[in-house]
Amino acid sequence: MDISLRFAAPTERRVAIVTGGARGIGAATALRLAQAGRDIVIADVLDQAAQDVLRQIEALGQRAIYLRTDVTDKNAVDAMVAETVAHFGRLDILVCCAGIFGKETPYLDITPDVFDQTLKINVYGVHYCHQAAIPHMLKHGWGRCVTITSGARLGATHNTSYGVSKGAVWSLVMALGNAFPKQGVFVNGVEPGRALTEMVVPRFDDAHLANPPGVAIGRYSDANEVAEVIEFLCSERNTYTTGAVWSSKGNSGWS
Repeated sequence: MDISLRFAAPTERRVAIVTGGARGIGAATALRLAQAGRDIVIADVLDQAAQDVLRQIEALGQRAIYLRTDVTDKNAVDAMVAETVAHFGRLDILVCCAGIFGKETPYLDITPDVFDQTLKINVYGVHYCHQAAIPHMLKHGWGRCVTITSGARLGATHNTSYGVSKGAVWSLVMALGNAFPKQGVFVNGVEPGRALTEMVVPRFDDAHLANPPGVAIGRYSDANEVAEVIEFLCSERNTYTTGAVWSSKGNSGWS
């Protein structure tokens, strides 16, 4: 029996875009991908933090550039992808970590501008990036895309805007995961629960962070643990996973 991996590809010096790559899970992912031999484009709006990550990537012997990008602006996203291809000659991997949690607000108090901003960053930004990046992957017959989702997609009364946005991202991953696999392009999501990042830590006191309720493993994750899952899904080792949302939450269930 032929046990060769149908979609296996030789490891190459591939190029990855990481939106939100200046801090948190995005920065951890950019560094993990660089450790795996990828050249990195950090797309973010945090200039100084991005430069710090660039220096760490370059210390690993990988090439890296920072492209200041507002993911809610389709023209800016298209320009970011075009500049990536012009600079490196290719685009193989897209990781969408740019996102906002927003303010926890009762549903009836959510204002239109807050709802719009959350969806523009968390949904439109992801859509624009995939729509711009995937054609370059299809051209070469190989690509990997991963987006951060959240258990809030199943209902978050404390932050409905965020939950709705992550539900939309889940739907997009499901749709795109089935759209391109025969052409070698896999699209997946990662659901990290709560990682100890700038988005999570300020929301809780020390006692909560030391022993978070409802987490079977007894702690929140480190961003590097989430990045390890993302790196696999973006790698040549991933030969059969597409249209999936992988849980990295330290427990079973959706919470």
